[in-house]
Amino acid sequence: MLFVIEHHRRRVHLAGITAHPTAAWTVQQARNTLMNLGERTDGLKFLIRDRDPKYTGTFDEVFAAAGTRIITTPVRAPRANAICERWVGSARRECTDRILITGRRHLHHVLSEYVDHYNTCRPHRTLSQEPPVGRTYVAPADDNIRIRRRDQLGGLIHEYSQVA
Repeated sequence: MLFVIEHHRRRVHLAGITAHPTAAWTVQQARNTLMNLGERTDGLKFLIRDRDPKYTGTFDEVFAAAGTRIITTPVRAPRANAICERWVGSARRECTDRILITGRRHLHHVLSEYVDHYNTCRPHRTLSQEPPVGRTYVAPADDNIRIRRRDQLGGLIHEYSQVA
């Protein structure tokens, strides 16, 4: 799995999933990610990545062409990329450790739904309990508040919102 996280808002983008990642695959996923981000690539100043040999010079050139500076993490320093490590842990604890994944398409579906939940509904402590995308509703002023529950991933994740 290859993913990109916007550091400031903690927004996650699922770039791709494969059983056998290669250098050519990572380069293509980098191109696809930049294309999907569109105009938001102007705000990309840095790309922090680990030292995996799949990230070749061509991978770095894709982001450098968009004006992004590449920073590689130090050797044996997992805290250097803590936001990414935290997301991997959250995805495992809250999602993939609780579901029997039957294949690549199933994993892509599950992770896509989890990323959507993570970006739009899941509160983040560093964002003052807001999701990365931000809240789109305002609480009603009266005391008659009704709550709607929406199940994600077959009831593994529950999302709650107020009914207007």
